[in-house]
Amino acid sequence: MKFNIALLAGDGIGPEVIEQAVKVSDAVAKKFGHEITWKPALTGAAAIDAVGEPYPDATHEICLASDAVLFGAIGHPKYDNDPSAPVRPEQGLLKMRKKLGLFANVRPTFTFPSLLEKSPLKRERIEGTDLVFLRELTGGIYFGEKGRRDGGETAFDNCVYTREEVQRLAKKGFELAMTRGKKLCCVDKANVLETSRLWRETVQAMEKDYPEVTVSYEFVDAVAMRLVQWPNSYDVLITENLFGDILTDEASVISGSMGLMPSASVGTDNQLFEPIHGSYPQATGKNIANPMATVLSAAMMFEMAFGLQEEGAVIRDAVNKALAEGIVTEDLADGGKAYGTKEVGDWLAANI
Repeated sequence: MKFNIALLAGDGIGPEVIEQAVKVSDAVAKKFGHEITWKPALTGAAAIDAVGEPYPDATHEICLASDAVLFGAIGHPKYDNDPSAPVRPEQGLLKMRKKLGLFANVRPTFTFPSLLEKSPLKRERIEGTDLVFLRELTGGIYFGEKGRRDGGETAFDNCVYTREEVQRLAKKGFELAMTRGKKLCCVDKANVLETSRLWRETVQAMEKDYPEVTVSYEFVDAVAMRLVQWPNSYDVLITENLFGDILTDEASVISGSMGLMPSASVGTDNQLFEPIHGSYPQATGKNIANPMATVLSAAMMFEMAFGLQEEGAVIRDAVNKALAEGIVTEDLADGGKAYGTKEVGDWLAANI
């Protein structure tokens, strides 16, 4: 099979970890007789510096013409430290999601047998955890009307959702639950927020179409608590944009490192795959960033975008073997030998 993949390395450690995912993907393609054509494109601070725009039209056209998008990270201290900056890298991420129609962020959280002791939570609480968040990506408070009044002394951010936006995200949640443990949790704040009441009533109306799925409804603050008490009780969770942003970062530490978890952002026509971590500017160019999350994002790409389960499994097996054998970067070395970002990528590709 032949694939055209848009390659958006982005900022900070993005190019370094993307390089390793490309190595691994090329090794898998060679092993199974596939052909990958990579289409590099600018985004984030790198794009602002080059053309003044964090998600240029040229990048968008490359993404539209590709079979999938593999994305690194965006963000740079010179923008983080300047609240008045008129153009910011993060604006490119929101614009990309909106223009590509990427309304569902698929964020798995799972544990690795060899790393159970590295989690900040007790082994008995996290063992067997295998859950997936579906976070709505293109609506809610991030995209609602916002501004200042009273001479700048009062600020507002409006949270707005339509029933259709909730339905399309919930549909993916129900469908995913049917392929897994057939449990779905709708996360909201329906005791306070009108948008959450819309979420809850919409999902309740859809239950009859998926009689095999057991549905629960939990407030976001309760889920935040239970994620650190018994995360292995959850299967698939669906939620709105802001709640999902916060809860998925909380869940990410269960595995032991933010450098381990992959994600996908999907819509009707386009699919993007990226690690959950940020651009980590402090590590840029030091060859210390953990590439595993980006490599596992490539595994998700093979599985979800191309339907190639065996190829994805080969990548996952190589990652598990590397972790078990201690072929890890400094965030997981725990006083032992720490390998560089490139060395981990080389090892994974050679193993495949």
